[in-house]
Amino acid sequence: MTHSELSISERRELASLKHRHIPISQIANRLGRHRSTIYREIDRNSFQDKDMPDYDGYHCVLAHAKAQDRRKKQRKLIQIPKLLVAVIEQLKTGWTPEQIAGRLKHENAPHQVSHETIYAYVYSDEGHALSLAQYLPMRRKKRRPRYSRRSKNYIFPLERSIKQRPPSIQSRVDFGDWEGDLMIFQKILGQTNIAAIVERKTRYAVLLKNDDRKSKPLMKKLVNVFSHLPFKARKSITFDRGFEFVAWRYLEAEMDTQSWFCDPSAPWQKGSVENFNKRARRYLPRDLDLHALPYSSLREINQKMNDTPRKCLGYRTPQEVFREELMKLQ
Repeated sequence: MTHSELSISERRELASLKHRHIPISQIANRLGRHRSTIYREIDRNSFQDKDMPDYDGYHCVLAHAKAQDRRKKQRKLIQIPKLLVAVIEQLKTGWTPEQIAGRLKHENAPHQVSHETIYAYVYSDEGHALSLAQYLPMRRKKRRPRYSRRSKNYIFPLERSIKQRPPSIQSRVDFGDWEGDLMIFQKILGQTNIAAIVERKTRYAVLLKNDDRKSKPLMKKLVNVFSHLPFKARKSITFDRGFEFVAWRYLEAEMDTQSWFCDPSAPWQKGSVENFNKRARRYLPRDLDLHALPYSSLREINQKMNDTPRKCLGYRTPQEVFREELMKLQ
């Protein structure tokens, strides 16, 4: 078992704390885990059944069973020592995991294993202890998940296109899907800017002041602000393809929030935040010197816009609707 795998006792405590509505950050501290680990555990191992919705939720025994089932294939080599010995011997002779798995299938061996299982073992703690990675043609520090391997230069992959975004986001049926953009000011005033993040269903907005347009600091700031929210309140953020958002993978790694991207030169596809920016320019014109704008003033502007009734919300305010949606998650 690797260090990232929760034990049954940890899952039991997690279920108890979650049932008492303890914040995820506090649960993470109690368990000595990163909060993203807790979010991922709840998301992957919670029970859901359309026929029994009353029983939906996180249950420690069921969660542990789901996790164990997921790890069965990876443990196959450990469970069958003869197969493990044969695989290691073939690795040492220079065979690739694909060749080993293919040969076992060709020989109709009584015990077979996929090349992905072999790779998983090579990069596991047991595999590292045996230095098995040295026998691979191409070595990495760790094995990347099969469906996340992509070119380093492929900054905005096709699978993250707005065209692949779930219909529920487009229809604004679900709560927790956001749009993000940068409000840029005159160059003569420096690189300071304001990030505007707007929740699509409630039109609730968050304004963040940035010293420059570097992507990683912006993503870290988003994590600091949004990670305290329940996962279902920050499921996704849609950006345009500006270089300010190239570090989008950091969001998913830290808090499991997915990122989606507009088509090239089509910022209008994230209409909620574009509309918000137009209205915000009344208080944040392009010739405003942000260096002279205190954070308290920015918060006041943010609050004022969230407290303004919107026709699209039945003349309720974004603040009111946002609070209602949060209450539903409790």
